[in-house]
Amino acid sequence: MATIVGTLVGSCINKLQAIITDKAILILGVKDELEELQRRTNVIRYSLQDAEARRMEDLAVEKWLDHLRDVMYDVDDIIDLARFKGSVLLPNYPMSSSRKSTACSGLSLSSCFSNIRIRHEVAVKIRSLNKKIDNISKDDVFLKLSRTQHNGSGSAWTPIESSSLVEPNLVGKEVVHACREVVDLVLAHKAKNVYKLAIVGTGGVGKTTLAQKIFNDKKLEGRFDHRAWVCVSKEYSMVSLLTQVLSNMKIHYEQNESVGNLQSKLKAGIADKSFFLVLDDVWHYKAWEDLLRTPLNAAATGIILVTTRDETIARVIGVDRTHRVDLMSADVGWELLWRSMNIKEEKQVKNLRDTGIEIVRKCGGLPLAIRAIAKVLASLQDQTENEWRQILGKNAWSMSKLPDELNGALYLSYEVLPHQLKQCFLYCALFPEDATIFCGDLTRMWVAEGFIDEQEGQLLEDTAERYYHELIHRNLLQPDGLYFDHSWCKMHDLLRQLASYLSREECFVGDPESLGTNTMCKVRRISVVTEKDIVVLPSMDKDQYKVRCFTNLSGKSARIDNSLFKRLVCLRILDLSDSLVHDIPGAIGNLIYLRLLDLNRTNICSLPEAIGSLQSLQILNLKGCESLRRLPLATTQLCNLRRLGLARTPINQVPKGIGRLKFLNDLEGFPIGGGNDNTKIQDGWNLEELAYLPQLRQLGMIKLERATPCSSRDPFLLTEKKHLKVLELQ
Repeated sequence: MATIVGTLVGSCINKLQAIITDKAILILGVKDELEELQRRTNVIRYSLQDAEARRMEDLAVEKWLDHLRDVMYDVDDIIDLARFKGSVLLPNYPMSSSRKSTACSGLSLSSCFSNIRIRHEVAVKIRSLNKKIDNISKDDVFLKLSRTQHNGSGSAWTPIESSSLVEPNLVGKEVVHACREVVDLVLAHKAKNVYKLAIVGTGGVGKTTLAQKIFNDKKLEGRFDHRAWVCVSKEYSMVSLLTQVLSNMKIHYEQNESVGNLQSKLKAGIADKSFFLVLDDVWHYKAWEDLLRTPLNAAATGIILVTTRDETIARVIGVDRTHRVDLMSADVGWELLWRSMNIKEEKQVKNLRDTGIEIVRKCGGLPLAIRAIAKVLASLQDQTENEWRQILGKNAWSMSKLPDELNGALYLSYEVLPHQLKQCFLYCALFPEDATIFCGDLTRMWVAEGFIDEQEGQLLEDTAERYYHELIHRNLLQPDGLYFDHSWCKMHDLLRQLASYLSREECFVGDPESLGTNTMCKVRRISVVTEKDIVVLPSMDKDQYKVRCFTNLSGKSARIDNSLFKRLVCLRILDLSDSLVHDIPGAIGNLIYLRLLDLNRTNICSLPEAIGSLQSLQILNLKGCESLRRLPLATTQLCNLRRLGLARTPINQVPKGIGRLKFLNDLEGFPIGGGNDNTKIQDGWNLEELAYLPQLRQLGMIKLERATPCSSRDPFLLTEKKHLKVLELQ
């Protein structure tokens, strides 16, 4: 995919520029090879714009880009490997107690030969990549591409001016009338045993938006004992679906309970009570028939509102009333278009009405597409007939290779994104369908993947948040209305389908064991979604694995095959949160590229000292690890660490020297010590250590009762933390 290639090529060139004069590279002796790599990569860069324009319609260009992408991932790996190997040779390399310096000075002859071997191996790999890039640049496809002068980092784009409070989702009397009609039906039938309604319509037409308006209607407040909103989705998990219902209805359940037990708890929890349940985005009638029908019939009264694309599903479920949401008329669509541009009155764009109506018709009357295109129009420098006509004439409207259900307007809204946002948008496809995504989790993954451009005077995390809010403003992510600050979001299933289609070559969501060897060799990112009790990788040689991201975003509590730590050596992101992990093997020290390690809510009771080898690690999440009480000494060797999450983890033994981690900007669950302990492991950190962390933007401190005059002699410890946004005291 050219967009990913373009971002990757730019990232590699920037990294090469930054490290060529680095001490680690100079001592390794591969400066000349890396400079040649940078030069060759730069030559390729100038043709990517033309390649990107052709990729969807020209198979030869698509294959050329696929090959280039694979080579550029290898380039990214060799840059990180060279930095790591060179750093090991430096005299001041952070060492664990079991590690010896690998600098030649003062070492045996065999150690010196070992260092020469390391230099030779890295140099050979770089020369091999130079040859591959040379061959790529001699390919007939490349020679036919047009060259364009690269305009720097490409970071000069202006965010859309948008009020976060504007929500132009619903316009037109039809929708207002439909909401009132359904609310009146709910009130009229709330005394019945179980009354079922359905909202039916094509994808992106506004079914969920209408259902939300009904669910949140003030007339229904306080009318039911239990209320729940559950997204069913195409590939739903039976356990996850039931736990969502129970959680929403505030009915207690234990982790890892069986489907039968969860059904029994639901039945007992609503017995002789009333409920209002929305089942959003239903693709299979079995979600009702096999899971929910029997326990929900135990209620005294209940209302079930189903949204679905398929009227057959509504009939099989046995709904009492169906409301069909139709595509928008041209006039209503035009109103949605200009309102979605944050234009207050139609007269401001009245001269553009005819062109706007054409655009609405090209969107097929689909509200999702109209809102997305509205943001494309809003980003134009001038709101003129000519500018709008240029948008109307773009080839993306009629892209022939898109799946039938994907509207060309959605592809166009992606196609015009700045390159930084394209990669971030595609990445969201890793999250399961209908998942609610936390801004902090998503942006930290973007940072760990290297998607975020450095901006002068800004932390990477601040820039990543700006990207996140820009995707929301462009209607490519949907904010969760429960959070006024838009800190949680969802991705519409059609937009997720678009992102999945465009990233299909390298992103996989599902059970990795189902992948064949040929597919697994190409996959770079895996998001595990499985009903199995253990996650297993396909059997193949270690060198064939190229996976950079392995996540358990579905929340399923499954065991993880420990061979993962030995086989997935290219990992940048390893998210095992909520999995049944009890111990982390020392082999984790082999994951030298790892930047994000998420062990939230696992049963680990210790971390190995080998974690000190993870010199690239930026994010270490240990929240809710109820059995973890001690951090290893090697924690303070993680010199690139940006976040340490310890909230709700009973840590009482920590290594001295947290202040060495100068890039640390997010520190949750900082346990305060008494200030008198001079041993390497102590019962908490002295407050004075915070003085050495200038980038702190989020800080949560616990055990304040331990604070004494010895904890800190500086009463103004936090006043100069210019990035500090969140301070929590406990």
